[in-house]
Amino acid sequence: MSQTTPRRGNGRERSGLRLSAWNLLLLVPCLMLVTPVYNSADPRLFGMPFFYWFQFLWVPVGVVCVALVHLKTPDEVPPPPVPDRFDVDDLDAGTGHKGPGR
Repeated sequence: MSQTTPRRGNGRERSGLRLSAWNLLLLVPCLMLVTPVYNSADPRLFGMPFFYWFQFLWVPVGVVCVALVHLKTPDEVPPPPVPDRFDVDDLDAGTGHKGPGR
């Protein structure tokens, strides 16, 4: 199969969305948004309240999750872009025809 033809699966063209079980790992950093879990001042770490250092803890967790998904999802060649069927003069608000003065 050449790279210029779009890949087909089950009779349908594949879109740019790639589904993988690894993508579910991207939901883990979203747990940081559940603020009632860590809405307290104690325990403190180096004088910093729990509310702040727990959020800082999620930065490397999010980086690791994104890196794992990037490494574990297979690379696929995206389909070639669809060529534009219209000329810029056809889309002009003017008369739409190409004259010798244009």
